[in-house]
Amino acid sequence: MQEIKIETEFIKLDAFMKWSSIVGSGAEAKMLIQDELVLVNGEVETRRGRKLIKGDIIEFDDLEYKIV
Repeated sequence: MQEIKIETEFIKLDAFMKWSSIVGSGAEAKMLIQDELVLVNGEVETRRGRKLIKGDIIEFDDLEYKIV
């Protein structure tokens, strides 16, 4: 599991995917989220604006990322 540090109270899911280099663009993040390929805390997440906080775990392509 890769730990990704954020300095703010929260980060939106699509921004997190760009920040952590999971995707190269917001459009790519949007497509992957809409295609139900991204999990947040073990559940499929379809809202790209989902607010993520420290402790949340994001899963994509058999990789896990934890916000710290």
